[in-house]
Amino acid sequence: MQIIELKESVTASNDRDAEIIREKLKENGTFLANIMSSPGSGKTTLLSRTIIDLSGSYKIGVIEADIASSVDAERIEALGARSVQVHTDGMCHMDAGMTLTGLEALNYPDLDLVFLENVGNLICPAEFDTGASKSVMILSVPEGDDKPLKYPLMFSVSDLILVTKTDTLPYFNFDLEKCRQRILRLNPNAQVIPVSAKTGENMDAWYDWLKTETKNCK
Repeated sequence: MQIIELKESVTASNDRDAEIIREKLKENGTFLANIMSSPGSGKTTLLSRTIIDLSGSYKIGVIEADIASSVDAERIEALGARSVQVHTDGMCHMDAGMTLTGLEALNYPDLDLVFLENVGNLICPAEFDTGASKSVMILSVPEGDDKPLKYPLMFSVSDLILVTKTDTLPYFNFDLEKCRQRILRLNPNAQVIPVSAKTGENMDAWYDWLKTETKNCK
C-alpha cells in the first residue's frame, strides 16, 4: 500500500514559493507584514490608525483576506491607502500563492509598506508561510492572558506580538507580565508591545518597529 503525505508536500511547495516572494520584496525594498489574530481582536482598527498616522511618510497598501465580504477593504480604502480584497473561498488562512496574487493586484513595486490582514483564526494562519517579511500576531486584552498556552504555534512563529485594547485592562483579569513571560518561553526572540489603538497609548513603539523593519528592507 502506498501512503502519500499530502500535507508535507503542499507545505514544502508553499515554503519555496514564500521564499521567492521574500526575495522579490527585498529586491524591491517593500516590507510586508503578515497580521494574524482571532476574529474581533481589533486588526482593522489598529491598521486604520496606523495608516492615518503613517500615510504621510510611507506609501501603504493592504491585502484584506476574508472568507467573504469586502467590508474591511472598503474601510481601508476610505482612509486613502491602496487595498485589495482576497476571498479565500472557505479556506481559513492565506498561503504564499494567494499572497502573491494580492501583491500583484496592489501593484506593490511602488509601495513601501504592505499589510496582509490574514483570516481571523489562531490555528491555520500559523501553519502557512505567506512570504511576508515579518509576522505580527495581535492578542487583545479581552481574549485573556492564557492564549499563548492554548495556541502555542501562533506565538512561536510570530516576530512581534501586539497586546491590543490595553485601555480595557482595568475591566479584565489580564496579567500583562504573566502573558509576556508565557510568550517569551515559547519564543525568546519575540518582541511584545502593549498598545491601544483607541487612545494611542504606546502606538509609537509599534511605529518605531515598523520604521526599523521597513528601513531594513531598503
